[in-house]
Amino acid sequence: MGPSLAYAVKYAGPGRVMQHLSYAFGQNHFLLDADLEVVLRHFWPAYPDHQAELRSFGEWSGREIYQAGYHIDQESPPVLIHHDLDGQRIDRVRLSPVEKVILPNLAPILEPPYRGGCWQHHFALGYLLADPGLYCILTITGQTAYVLHKYAPELVAIKEKLLSGQYWGATWMTENQGGNDLGANRTRAVVDPRGNWRLYDGDKYFASGAGLADWALTTARPEGAPAGAKGLALFLLPRLDAEGRLNFRVRRLKNKSATRAVPSGEVELEGSEACLIGDPREGIYYTMEVLTVSRIANAIASMGIAAKSLLESRFRVRRRSAFGQTIINHPLVRRDLAEMRVRQAGGLALAFMAVSQFDSVWQSRPPYPPAYHQARLWSHLAKNRTAEHAGRITALAMELFGGLGFLEEYAVARWHREALITPIWEGTSNIQALELLEVIRKKKAHEPFLEWLGSTLDEVHTPEAQMAWARAREAVMGIGTEDEATLQWSAKNRLRVLADAASVALLYGLAAQEARFAKLAALYTHHLIAGEELPAWACFDSEIWDFPEPD
Repeated sequence: MGPSLAYAVKYAGPGRVMQHLSYAFGQNHFLLDADLEVVLRHFWPAYPDHQAELRSFGEWSGREIYQAGYHIDQESPPVLIHHDLDGQRIDRVRLSPVEKVILPNLAPILEPPYRGGCWQHHFALGYLLADPGLYCILTITGQTAYVLHKYAPELVAIKEKLLSGQYWGATWMTENQGGNDLGANRTRAVVDPRGNWRLYDGDKYFASGAGLADWALTTARPEGAPAGAKGLALFLLPRLDAEGRLNFRVRRLKNKSATRAVPSGEVELEGSEACLIGDPREGIYYTMEVLTVSRIANAIASMGIAAKSLLESRFRVRRRSAFGQTIINHPLVRRDLAEMRVRQAGGLALAFMAVSQFDSVWQSRPPYPPAYHQARLWSHLAKNRTAEHAGRITALAMELFGGLGFLEEYAVARWHREALITPIWEGTSNIQALELLEVIRKKKAHEPFLEWLGSTLDEVHTPEAQMAWARAREAVMGIGTEDEATLQWSAKNRLRVLADAASVALLYGLAAQEARFAKLAALYTHHLIAGEELPAWACFDSEIWDFPEPD
């Protein structure tokens, strides 16, 4: 971290009182997350080579980043400026000094996949960052670079500036009249007399990065293209046109409950210059690739958000006394901590399994091989279930703080607000369920998944493993024979069951490194698959509700 960032963070916002608002502030968020290290060792062969970097980033995450996120959320979100001093339309956001300085310092986390590294590296840093507003800016910038890397290599100069934080990117796909139904998009793409593409009738209604982005990916339908999603092409939209004029207008910014660091607004496209990406007939496939990246990022952010609230709770339960003893000694508090721990471990393993699957296939192009569709299946499982975990974990954290947990001045309240967007972003749970059905019925992606799941759970020889395997088999029964309405009615439950069975298998796999994960797998099965209360033996096992301190 450079001196300018240290100065900006120190003297803007709550600075020297942050330690009175948050227990997690000032802590090393990497060293205090023992489960993360086990997960990274399992899914990232090169992890030992990057341990020192993660340790340093974990310290930064617990200090300057944590404080900056709080300050931006509470006191200094982006503000849209429509005109300059000469009355010219600029539609640019004003960032707080803290955000303006911290973002370029965070941009290097985008680089690993494009510098001979891997997605596990990027997402490990994203998990430690977790702040969903700041991470959203990085994610949409990274998605823009991703598409240029794969499908527009001639634009390498733009890609490099995106990766270095000199430019910011965005992904503006949906429109007000359709939302997740991309086929309902009305933006038209027309070739002008000079041979350049221009976009008309565009109303990108929930455009994250509006007023900040220098380049945005956006969908539009070329003249003569068929109706529906398959008629969409993907375009790169510059903020300024070839003559240096504003290329689109930002109507307004949204007043959001959370993710306030990222400006989200409404963008109007009317004659906007754009550059066609790749083959226009493959635009929807490029778009879905971008969504796959962001869904995995959503899963990682969900568990990162949950980890922050869990960390706040770990300190709270040791400092707060009630009814004559520290509250960690009360069985009901231990029970809540146990549920939080079980969900956190299972969700974290599921998220990084999705990362690992994607890392092995991300260079694939249409028409995709079977392994790519297998990775897609994992992205749906992870995106949906981790969002549910984040909502529950952060709600329990607020409750452990009592009335203080509902007060905005304390850090823990924000994490529950932040968690509430994760089931909605990048396709709601309904969309994830429908796309799971599609990838199963059309691509048969469940077949290798079930082969892996069965072989993994068969090796465990526990009643819990057998239960998870039986429920997973039940979840895919009837997919090829039931009528459409019945199938859709049960799709979210199928999605959840498959994700839970996979989480149990993954936790058992981690038990080879740390035996406590077998206990967590058993608890996960009883509570989240069987729907039972957590077994009472967990109250007397500190490995479940207590957390190992760093060496």
